[in-house]
Amino acid sequence: MKFIQKSPIHILMLSFMVAVFFLPSHPSYAKEPNHSFQAEIKQLLREEPILKGGLAGISIRSGSTGEILYEYNGDVRMRPASNMKLFTSAAALSVLGEKHRFETEVRHKGKIKGNILKGNLYIKGYGDPTLLREDLTQMAKEIAKTGITTIKGDLIADDSWFDDVRLSKDLVWSDEYAYYGPQISALTVSPNKEYDTGTVIVEVSPGLKVGASAQIKLSHKSNYLNIINQSITIAPDGKTDLSVERKHGTNTIYVKGFVPIGAKIEKEWISVWEPTKYVLDLFKQELAKQGISVKGNAKIGETPKDAEIITSHLSIPLSELLIPFMKLSNNGHAEILVKELGKIRKGEGSWEKGLEVLIEQMPRLGVNPTTMVIRDGSGISHVNSIPANEISGLLFQVQKEKWFPSFLKALPRTGNKDKMTGGTLRNRMETLNVKAKTGTIATVTSLSGYVETKKGETLIFSILLNNLLDEEKGKEIEDEIVELIANHL
Repeated sequence: MKFIQKSPIHILMLSFMVAVFFLPSHPSYAKEPNHSFQAEIKQLLREEPILKGGLAGISIRSGSTGEILYEYNGDVRMRPASNMKLFTSAAALSVLGEKHRFETEVRHKGKIKGNILKGNLYIKGYGDPTLLREDLTQMAKEIAKTGITTIKGDLIADDSWFDDVRLSKDLVWSDEYAYYGPQISALTVSPNKEYDTGTVIVEVSPGLKVGASAQIKLSHKSNYLNIINQSITIAPDGKTDLSVERKHGTNTIYVKGFVPIGAKIEKEWISVWEPTKYVLDLFKQELAKQGISVKGNAKIGETPKDAEIITSHLSIPLSELLIPFMKLSNNGHAEILVKELGKIRKGEGSWEKGLEVLIEQMPRLGVNPTTMVIRDGSGISHVNSIPANEISGLLFQVQKEKWFPSFLKALPRTGNKDKMTGGTLRNRMETLNVKAKTGTIATVTSLSGYVETKKGETLIFSILLNNLLDEEKGKEIEDEIVELIANHL
């Protein structure tokens, strides 16, 4: 057998080829990070039991240059959960602007003779997710100031600004009664200033004696809602065990279980079936309180173009709306913003057109939309899939936008217990300076944002954990990773 003598350069080239062939695909480093970080993150990802059988995607960038400092499965599409809201809020700020407001109008068609309106009264919504009952009260008072006491026509609620598709395509049936799965309408109302639009708060407290039914109170009393009380008050040493659910396709809410004497009030936010009709019922109540009677029917319809305006209400600007939207991770706000994008840019308030606009905005916001699957604006879909590198890329690029201060202010932040400041991070990583968006759906947690390191630098990170058996444990892992970033990079 004949052997070929290899020169040193041949040996060097062969060694290089072997080394390249055996380089691990993940993790990879655009810039060699601290060895302590490498060791600890490697140990965490390989040895953490909750990640066995799961999938992790991590992307870390310099906040000043955008350079990727570390990635692990950074280009692998994964479910982002509510980290999807980062893209929705950025697109909304880009297209609608910080000063964008949503309007609600009251108009009439017909002649007013004395205190009688011989025609119809219309309340038209333009998607305001912050409309409150007190706003309906004020509009009713403005109508009363005109002297009208009788409406001989109909009271008509107009939600035609958006289409009539109420739920995003991947919302599972078991979520549609919950506050995080509200129906989307251009005319909807919130129970309080946390603005969980399209929902009602059900308060359950003990009855006056053992064996009595629990006492139930709604944030807005309405004949449109039907409460079936199957709860029982038990002895003081008992344990609260309640369920509050709405029957699918109805506004029948069942309250079941046990509540002991002396127990604190339990609150549950329940989404309303057909929120437009709910607003219609509440508005009719407010008119009655002002001495205004409606002789015709209360129904859904469209406002004639020549109907005359009586009064209107404007929402808070988008820059302020982002606070409850992002801090509290409000799904209803996200989907309303998507439909508003479609209406403003494409003339159609639908998910289809709204998502088209959102995707069109991505390239100018530092994101490659061909790497992503987007099905809604909130992240509740399990079909959404986005690589961690695209999320961190977005977070880098938006720093250059004039509206970035509003975007950053809206993110949940550590170190502050106030709900509208700390948001969903108010009880996490209290010793670190982190501003980031959280996310949770079944088997998925996510966390993406900005962290200040020990060196005083700002780093951008995105952490996506999928196929988990325990989401709460997943959040603990996220916190460990962010702590490693802050202390070792």
